[in-house]
Amino acid sequence: MRSTVFLPLLFLMLFSPSLFAGDDEEENEELKTALYYELAPSFVVNLNKGGNYIRCDIQLMTRDDESYEMIKLHSPALRHHLLLLLTEQDGKKLKSAKGKESLRKKALSTANKALKEIVKGTKIEALFFTTFFVQ
Repeated sequence: MRSTVFLPLLFLMLFSPSLFAGDDEEENEELKTALYYELAPSFVVNLNKGGNYIRCDIQLMTRDDESYEMIKLHSPALRHHLLLLLTEQDGKKLKSAKGKESLRKKALSTANKALKEIVKGTKIEALFFTTFFVQ
């Protein structure tokens, strides 16, 4: 009796991989490895007010190989837009955690907007300050 249930199930599993493929594809989409690109060298920018300058290191994260390559290729344009954004900042606000987080969100938005103007469909998922110094 066991073999009458087991054999059809075994046959179904061996010859119908497409029945189970959907779940694996969804899991692979969710579990894609994060790819980080460091915009080097460090950003050193004179501030508009509230401080003399900012020095920071920025890393961009995506989960798509094609986006990573586009970020790498167009990093000079991304640096340009981020430098302009950093120059506009008030150093006093950047010394607080809230000010840093606000700048991080603006920088992510600026980087995504700049990249989308150059390459359609490319997405930067996150932006991280790995060094941040205001004087």
